[in-house]
Amino acid sequence: MSTLLIDNYDSYTYNVFHLLAAVSGKEPIVVRNDVVSWRALLRWDFEAIVLSPGPGRPERWHDFGVCADILRSSEVPVLGVCLGHQGLGYLLNGMVVGAPTVMHGRLSAVQHDGSGLFEGIPQGFAAVRYHSLAVTDDLGPEGRVTAWTDTGVVMGIEHRRRPMWGVQFHPESVATEHGRRLFENFYALARAHRSSRGALARRRPAPPARPPRAPEARAEAPPLQLRTRTLQGEVCAESLFKRLFGSAEHAFWLDSADAPSKLAHSSFLGTTAGPGRCVIEYDVERQGVALHRADGTTEEQGSIFEVLDREIALHQLEHPEGVPSGLLGGYVGYLGYECKADCGSPNVHSSDVPDAVLMLANRVVAIDHIAHRTHLLALCHGAEPEAEAWLEEAEQIARALLESPAPVPPCTGASNLGEPAAQVSFRCGRGREQYLADIARCQAALQAGESYEVCLTDQIHTDASPEPFELYRLLRRRNPAPFAAYLKLGELTVLSSSPERFLSVDRARRVEARPIKGTAPRSPDPACDEQFCQQLLSDEKTFAEHLMIVDLLRNDLGRVCEVDSVRVPQFMVVEPYTTVHQLISTITGTLELGRTPVQCVRACFPGGSMTGAPKLRTMGIIDDIEREARGVYSGAIGYFGLDGSVDLSIVIRTIVMRPGATTIGAGGAIVIQSDPAEEFEEILLKARAPMATIARAVTGSDAMDAWTVQLEPERVAAGAR
Repeated sequence: MSTLLIDNYDSYTYNVFHLLAAVSGKEPIVVRNDVVSWRALLRWDFEAIVLSPGPGRPERWHDFGVCADILRSSEVPVLGVCLGHQGLGYLLNGMVVGAPTVMHGRLSAVQHDGSGLFEGIPQGFAAVRYHSLAVTDDLGPEGRVTAWTDTGVVMGIEHRRRPMWGVQFHPESVATEHGRRLFENFYALARAHRSSRGALARRRPAPPARPPRAPEARAEAPPLQLRTRTLQGEVCAESLFKRLFGSAEHAFWLDSADAPSKLAHSSFLGTTAGPGRCVIEYDVERQGVALHRADGTTEEQGSIFEVLDREIALHQLEHPEGVPSGLLGGYVGYLGYECKADCGSPNVHSSDVPDAVLMLANRVVAIDHIAHRTHLLALCHGAEPEAEAWLEEAEQIARALLESPAPVPPCTGASNLGEPAAQVSFRCGRGREQYLADIARCQAALQAGESYEVCLTDQIHTDASPEPFELYRLLRRRNPAPFAAYLKLGELTVLSSSPERFLSVDRARRVEARPIKGTAPRSPDPACDEQFCQQLLSDEKTFAEHLMIVDLLRNDLGRVCEVDSVRVPQFMVVEPYTTVHQLISTITGTLELGRTPVQCVRACFPGGSMTGAPKLRTMGIIDDIEREARGVYSGAIGYFGLDGSVDLSIVIRTIVMRPGATTIGAGGAIVIQSDPAEEFEEILLKARAPMATIARAVTGSDAMDAWTVQLEPERVAAGAR
């Protein structure tokens, strides 16, 4: 059946899209609620219309748009979900009021009358709810309540005369039972209605859901060669980085600091050098991309994503046998949070660092922690003496380190970094009092139906500036992580110990996201450690936060993945790390032919675990509340490979250093159940590892009084908090 899906700017619309496509056998046409008039839509022959969930209220045009006209005038069967359901209730003279309890990411048992949408669905099935508003049950003579919770909140309604139905819950959620059957019932009702109407006035066939896409073409360019050398054994990455890349202006280390792990099998070190040298810097406000090449600097207009796609298309690189999957050569660096302006969310704040910096990694060392091999990789166009010279130098240094490993200097702190200081002072960007007030504003938005979850953050600042590479050596020992990274970008240095994969795409177009929401401490006592795990799994607030992000990432992948390919093979699994347990899910999909990996990243950026949902409306709320740009923090670090592979982490647990200024971002998901004081303590807890590492580097001490956090201008808390 041809279906029109109206997107009310929600972050779950494409979950509905994939379920509709799987059930009907045909992709719906997706139209945003303020893009096309009802008069224009009338020209097309749709057999069913679905109104998506969304933020706001159905009485407001800027929230509901063309949906109101559809409900007033459509003769085609209509199903409203959440906001769409509330719009139908409002049309039927019901009132849209505050729900007795705000239900964002929470499960309820739904009872129903067994008719229509609910035919064949068991009583008391579990349904996910994302709403703070609800329709009253006094619908007037043309409306009928068809489903409800055990506390009497309306969960389903229908129009008595016209083919219109609504459900308050989210049948498309990964945790809702029998969602597919509900959509099957809707299509059965739509077909029955069409049969009863007989022949209708001839209209144009509906347009294709998504324009056919040819496989992406590569631009004409000189052939790119990958020259490799392989050594048996794992070279000490710290020693090799210092010897090989220590003097480079731009260099990187994508560091599987807790390797070997099931997530990150290899570490990658490298730089950009020789005739192929290229560093990209991006200013999102100007839409200006500076490309610093060996022969000079040029500037292009456009988004970083468009320029990246063009640059990658200039090169064609096949993956050689014997080299592990991962970075063979490509663009390495970061995308800052403010790149969200290229993803539909205009910025309010300007970052004081480039919005993106990526270098063309044409000199790479790949250390395989599983096979225990070291691969030296150099990209070049034809005969390039510089590439051969680099391979020769790199092999000599690597062999020397393998044959006669030099002792790695101990990371004892200030003894490596100069004269120790007595104490390091950190200060919160907005202060505790303001942060608590900001949480109250977030919860007011949640109560009003403007968002389901707001990921609020702050920046912690210090004037301390220890030597960056020595500080990173200390950080990776104290807080090892599968997606750790060290980026040396001129005067800017980024030191990350991120445990969270944002997005990966492999050469077979398999896409994976692994969001983290939920943290519990570790204990040396096995019984106590298991208790912490069970508490994490059973906590209702954590469940709600995590579920909302899983559904959000399913939606984001659904925008660019093949129909019915998005899956959740791991849902809320506890994974142990050195100091904490983390609650993690895995979402996978297959990238649609004709979509590039860069387009996939753009569709999902910024990572939903750093925004909340619905993403666009919530990012606007965040811009309103937060008083400075996030910069590198909350963005992504990693690589875009020339062979079509991508691996990016979420920028959390990260130190950003510039001359005279060091910052650490920290935050948390605000939901209606959040306790403001606990949320503020959580940001201090999350920032504690990097703060304590800086304090150790500067003072040489792990003592409780080695660092302080200035919570307010007149108040100081000891570092032990």
